[in-house]
Amino acid sequence: MESALDYWSARALLEWQAELGATEALCDAPVDRYGLEQAVPRPKPGAAPVPPPKPKEADPADVAGKAARAAASLPALRDAMQGFSHCELKRGARNLVFSDGRPGARVMIIGEAPDRDEDLQGKPFAGRAGQLLDRMLEAIGLSRAESVYLTNVLPWRPPQNRDPLPAEIGMLTPFLARHVALAEPEILVLMGNISCQAVLGKRGITRLRGRWDQAWDKPVIPMFHPAYLLRQPQQKRLAWADLLELKARLAAVA
Repeated sequence: MESALDYWSARALLEWQAELGATEALCDAPVDRYGLEQAVPRPKPGAAPVPPPKPKEADPADVAGKAARAAASLPALRDAMQGFSHCELKRGARNLVFSDGRPGARVMIIGEAPDRDEDLQGKPFAGRAGQLLDRMLEAIGLSRAESVYLTNVLPWRPPQNRDPLPAEIGMLTPFLARHVALAEPEILVLMGNISCQAVLGKRGITRLRGRWDQAWDKPVIPMFHPAYLLRQPQQKRLAWADLLELKARLAAVA
C-alpha cells in the first residue's frame, strides 16, 4: 500500500538529513564508483618533466668531408667552402681566401691562415709577406703567375690574427685535402707550423724545415713562413737553403 509523507513530515526528514551532513543531491540512481575508469596519476610535486632527447648535431669535419668530396672542380670546391656554415671564423672575415697563382702548377704552397692583407684582398700571401715570397720564388726561377699555386689551411681570418684552434683546423682540413687533389701539384711546400700540423700532423717548424716528408701521396717540404722571416730576418739563410733544396728536387724530376 502506497504511503505518502505530508509536507511537515517530509520537511522534518529533510532537515534531519541536513544535520547529518547530507547536503548535496547527486542523482536518482546509485553509481558504482569501483567500476569507473582509473584516473591518470598526477606527477609528484616538484618533479620536472623529462625533455625529449636533442637531435645529434652533425660533426663539422664530416659535413666538410662530404661537401669536399662532392666538388669535382676547383670552382665547385670554392662554392662548397663558401657555403660551409659550421666555422665561426666565416662570420668575422671579410673575404674567403681561396687561392692564387696557376692551378696545375708543379709546386703548391700551403700557408697558415689569412692575415689582414689577405682578408682584405681575398688571396693568400698578400702584403709584405707576399712580396717577400715573390722575391724568394723569383730567386729560384719560379713565379706566382706561371709556376706556383698558393692556398692556406684556413680560408677565413681568425680574429686578431690569433693561431687557429685545433677544431678549426680539423674541420677545414678535408677541404684542403680535396684542394690538393684537384690542383694536382707534384710537390707540396708547407709554410709554417699550422700547415705542418694540418698536412703532416706535426709541429715544430724549426725542426721540420728543409726535411722532405710524404703526405697525400706527394713529396712535402716544410719551410719558414715569409711573415716569420720578416720578424726573424736572420733565418733567411736557412730559408735560402730550403729554396735551393726545392729547386734541386724540381730539376731532378723534370
